Amino acid sequence: MTSPLVSIICICFNHENFVREAINSVLKQTYKNIELIVVNNGSLDNSEKYILETIENHPNIKYLKIEKVISNTKAFNWAFKETSGSYLIDLSADDCLLEDCVEKQIDFFLKQSQNVGLIFGNAYHINEKGIRIKPFFEVNQNQKVIDKALFNTNYIRIVGSGLVMCSVSSMYTRKHLELLNGYNEELYFEDLDYWLRLLRKFEIKFLDDFLVEKRFLENSLGNQFHKKDTFSKKINWSLRKIYNESLKRNRNKLEHKALLKRIHYSMEYSFKNQNWIELLKFSYLELKCRFYILFT
Repeated sequence: MTSPLVSIICICFNHENFVREAINSVLKQTYKNIELIVVNNGSLDNSEKYILETIENHPNIKYLKIEKVISNTKAFNWAFKETSGSYLIDLSADDCLLEDCVEKQIDFFLKQSQNVGLIFGNAYHINEKGIRIKPFFEVNQNQKVIDKALFNTNYIRIVGSGLVMCSVSSMYTRKHLELLNGYNEELYFEDLDYWLRLLRKFEIKFLDDFLVEKRFLENSLGNQFHKKDTFSKKINWSLRKIYNESLKRNRNKLEHKALLKRIHYSMEYSFKNQNWIELLKFSYLELKCRFYILFT
């Protein structure tokens, strides 16, 4: 049986300290039928220098340069057009794949039904120096997840928030990415919107194994939510757009109530950061969601 081609899109923005490690983690994979596309998304540091040095002896690696930084959603979709793989990985240049990551993902994916459009697993949090801090999902003494609900990752579980997905450990199918027209380029982050759109018609499956190392940095995207700077405003705008789309997409009161929990989470963080304008905007959305609950 021919091993399917896996396309890995590695997006770099000012990751000069980590991009070489990310690229090398792909080159060291035990699974060999891989195409790597490295995207320099308007980096202002020495990222390009280190990228070119690392890929110098690997002519099959595609290098794409974006002069002025754009959103991750646009950068990924642009690079996606340059890929040929049946399966894809969205790799941030500050994270690393474990050596057998792709092999385990493909082996698991090939056992799934055609309705499965995405799989994900566990990850190790690492610090700036690459030292492992803790698992993304808590595990027992056998290194298996304690939260067994991960094996039932469905729409209502995602829309209701919580630590329910690990985007960095995900693998996508090309078929489903094309059916859903990739990431929504209006948004400033990609994963939540894509998960919800995918789960409305298809499935996501969980692989109970460690696949990647996720670097925890102060300027990481996940740490920009609900702050007071310009970028966090774009993130919160994206969240509200996703919540509004979810209100239209939801099918019953149970799903609306799950969404209400997620809106409350955004309100809580806006309050903690004394971000009163954002709190007001999320509060309006909270009232709107309650209206849907009452009249659905």
